[in-house]
Amino acid sequence: AQAAAPFNGKDLDDWKTKPRGKNANHWSVGIAAVNPERPNELIVKEGKGEMVNTPSKAKGKSRDIYSTFTHGDARIELELMVPKGSNSGIYLHGEYEIQILDSYGRTKLGMGDMGAIYGAKPPAVNACKKPGEWQKYEIHFHAPKFKDGKKVKNAFIDKVLLNGKTIQEKVELPRPTPGGLTGKEKAEGPIMFQGDHGPVAYRNIRISPLK
Repeated sequence: AQAAAPFNGKDLDDWKTKPRGKNANHWSVGIAAVNPERPNELIVKEGKGEMVNTPSKAKGKSRDIYSTFTHGDARIELELMVPKGSNSGIYLHGEYEIQILDSYGRTKLGMGDMGAIYGAKPPAVNACKKPGEWQKYEIHFHAPKFKDGKKVKNAFIDKVLLNGKTIQEKVELPRPTPGGLTGKEKAEGPIMFQGDHGPVAYRNIRISPLK
């Protein structure tokens, strides 16, 4: 089966943002770089291939963004980059959050750290790179299963690798984690990136059916 690329590298026509209060949409396409004057912010240089969220004190907060593309059981591969102290998240199906945080150098890992399944399980190890460096996630996700409109099997994360290290294995998800797209579970869903907590960039997003 073919791997899908929900982000075409050129524009965000295949993505929608989730309205949140007065937050404006600060997502754009280009080349992400850490702001040399403010290490906790990102700037976007001209180019293609990266989707970049650039909220700042001056511009205000941004929004979550999700794909019009949906999937069931899937292997999700992507690269991401955060500036110093930033916080985002990958929401599988828009509902189950794998945490993104600048956790570089931390020895005690909690529910909010890089690679935690938010509210469910901290990461096994700290595989986080320095802020401003690109990092790679690989997530093996089993969607919840439904029969006659009733859920018969919970969502399940088989494994999560961060920068080649296994940080999560065999985690059942009986319910959505907080802050998701709808709070409702379904057989197919989009991928959503948290954008209202801090600057972040994503690239090389590949979603393939699990064999």
